[in-house]
Amino acid sequence: MRADLTASVVVFLVALPLCVGVAVASGVPAELGLVTGIVGGLVTGLLPGSSLQVSGPAAGLTVLVLEAVNEFGLGALGVFVLTAGVLQLGMGALRLGRWFRAISIAVVEGMLAGIGLVLIAGQLYAMADAKAPGSGPANLAGLPEMLIRTARTPEALTAFALGAVTVVLMAFWKHLPPKVRVVPAPLAAVALTTTVVALFALPVKRVEVQGLLGAIRPPSTDDLGRITDAGVVGAIGTVVAITLIASAESLFSAAAVDRLHSGPGTDYDKELMAQGAGNAFCGALGALPMTAVIVRSAANVQAGARTKASRVLHGLWLLLFAALVPAALGLIPVAALAGILVFSGWKLIPLKELGPLWREHRGEALILMATAIAIVATNMFEGVLAGLLLAVAKTAWETSHVQVQVDEDSDRSGPLRVVVSGNATFLRLPRILDSLEGLPKDRHIELDLLDLRHLDHACSTALANWADRHNKHNKHNKEEGATRVLMPTG
Repeated sequence: MRADLTASVVVFLVALPLCVGVAVASGVPAELGLVTGIVGGLVTGLLPGSSLQVSGPAAGLTVLVLEAVNEFGLGALGVFVLTAGVLQLGMGALRLGRWFRAISIAVVEGMLAGIGLVLIAGQLYAMADAKAPGSGPANLAGLPEMLIRTARTPEALTAFALGAVTVVLMAFWKHLPPKVRVVPAPLAAVALTTTVVALFALPVKRVEVQGLLGAIRPPSTDDLGRITDAGVVGAIGTVVAITLIASAESLFSAAAVDRLHSGPGTDYDKELMAQGAGNAFCGALGALPMTAVIVRSAANVQAGARTKASRVLHGLWLLLFAALVPAALGLIPVAALAGILVFSGWKLIPLKELGPLWREHRGEALILMATAIAIVATNMFEGVLAGLLLAVAKTAWETSHVQVQVDEDSDRSGPLRVVVSGNATFLRLPRILDSLEGLPKDRHIELDLLDLRHLDHACSTALANWADRHNKHNKHNKEEGATRVLMPTG
C-alpha cells in the first residue's frame, strides 16, 4: 500500500497539468479535463483489464474534440463521448478488443504524427495568447504572420517566451540530476512559469476558472437537436473517430505498459469495456473523452505501483484538488500549458523510427507519411480512413504475387505449356493478360492453373475469355491451335 500511495502522488502530479492543458487546448473549461481524470481514476481505475495503466484526457484526441466543439457546440460533446463509451462497451462485450492489435502500426504512427503536427500548429498560437485560424492547413499557413505579429507585440512576445521556456524545460528535464527529476517536468514547468507571472505581474492570459460544478453540463435533448441541425453525417463520423482512436490508443498503451512490468497482462476485452464505462460516465457529465495515457501509465509503473489502488488514489487526489483549491487553476498562464502540449505534440511524431522504417519497409513509411498529411489536410476521421485504405491496398498488392512461366523448350508439334502460380487477383490481371497475349496465336496452349493458391472471379472470367478468343482466332484462320485450361478443383 505504501508503494501504491507514493505512486499515486507521482501520477497525480503528472496528470494535473496535462488534464488542464488538454482541456484548454480542446476549447472546453479547464475543469472538464480534471473531471475526465477523476473518472479515469475512480471509475475506470476500479474496473478489470489492465491493472497499472492510468486513464484520463489525452493529447491525441485534442484536435478531434476541438473540431467537434467548434462545429457542434460544447453541449454536443457529452452526447458524442457518451455514445462512444456505449460503443466501446458493446465492442468489449463482443470480444473485439483483440482485433485492435491488427491495425497497421504505420497507420497508428501516422495518426499520431498527424495529431502531433496539428497540435503543434494550433498551440503555437496559444503560446502567443492568440486565436488559431481553425483548420490544420490554415494554422500552418498563418504561422509566419503570427510570428511576425508576436515579435511586434510586447504582451504576445512575453507570453510566447513563457511557452518557449516551458518547451525547453520539458525537453531538457531528463538531463537534470535525479533529485531534481523527482518533480515531474510538466508540474515543474507550470510551477515555474506561474511563479514568474505572479511575481512580475506579467500581462499574459491565464486559465479561466468556472468551478467544478459550474463546468459540468450533462447532455440534453436540446443538444441532440443542435447536432441534427449541424449535420448527422458529421456527427456520426465524430463518434466513430472518437471510438476508434480512443480504443486503439488505450489498447496500444496497454501493450506498452505490459512490457514495463512483470505482473499480470492486460485482458484487452475487459480493458475496452473499462474504457467504455469511463467514457460513458464522462459523456454523462459533459466531460472530455478519455483514453489510457502512456505517459501517466509509465510514471505509475516507474514509481513502483503494485496494484490498481495507485490509479484510483490519483483520481481521488484530483477530486480533492478540484474541490478544495479550484482557484489555483486561475493562476496558471495559458502559454505554459500550450508549451507542454507543443512538446507533447513533438513527442507524438515518430522521427527516430521513420529513418529505419524508410530503409527497411519503404511502403510502410509512405503510408505513415500519407496518413499524417491527410490528417493535417482534412480532419482526423478522414485522414485515418485514408491511411487504413492505403494499408489494405498495399497488403492486397503485396500478397497478390503471381508468376507466369512459359515452357520454351516444349516440342513445336505439341502444346505450349504455360504455368500460372501464386495469387491471381484483379490487381495482377493486366500482367497476366499481357503475358498470355504475347504467346503465339497458332500454337496449342495448355494453361496450367493448378499451382494457383487463389483465383478470384475477375481473373477466372478474364482467363476464360482469353481462351475463347484464342480458340476463335485459330478456328477463323483454319489453324490447329487450341487452348486447354487446367483449373484448380477448389
